[in-house]
This record gives sequence, C-alpha cells and structure tokens, in this order.
Amino acid sequence: MKYKINDQDLSSSTFIPFVNGIWPGEYDSDKTQAALSKTLNITAYDDETLVGCLRILTDGYYFGTITELLVLPEYQRQGIGSRLLQLVRDNTPTMLYFGAQPGLEHFYEKNGCKKSLQSYIIEPE
Repeated sequence: MKYKINDQDLSSSTFIPFVNGIWPGEYDSDKTQAALSKTLNITAYDDETLVGCLRILTDGYYFGTITELLVLPEYQRQGIGSRLLQLVRDNTPTMLYFGAQPGLEHFYEKNGCKKSLQSYIIEPE
C-alpha cells in the first residue's frame, strides 16, 4: 500500500470512480476537481488504484474538519482507514472536528478520536 500526504495529483477522473464505489452518485467533474483543490488529500493506493482517501478542509490556523474518510468496501478492515487517521494526526495544522456515520463511532474511538460536540447540518434552501 502506498500512502500520499497532500496528494496534489489526485484528480476528479480518479476520485469520481473511487467515490462511486462507496457513495454512488452523479458527481460533476469540474466541481469535484475544484473541491479536491481546496482540501488536503491523504490517499492510499494499491499499485495505481485509489483505495482510500481522507480529505481535510482547514484555515491552517484555528479550524479544520475531515470532510470525508473513504475506503473501498473490498479494502475495509485492513487497517487503511486507521493508517489514514494516523497520517492526518501527524500532518494536520489544527485541531480537527468531524462527524461520524452512525455505527462507526467505535472505529474512531479505537483510533484515539475523542467524542466531542453534537453535529448539525444546514442545507441550502
């Protein structure tokens, strides 16, 4: 497994097929590329295949959030997500806040994450 910190080569043409393997949807290539350019991307590759990605959105000083931690289903439970969390812990400039999918709390807690604030969302009208 090859891990890249701040993977600036990550493109929408690689990311969209990857994310569709986890959260199928209609992802716009240009918007996805713009989004990827605004986050610190820590990736995991099996040869040339993207199998895991953790994205951080941060102001670099006070606030950061993990926008997503994704691992292809066939690569889950192999330590990839845990390794991505360790790499983010070693390379983040700020404290990170994030929400967890229901049922995944144990994964984050076993990886040293502390339960914090309740999360809420505001959706555009």
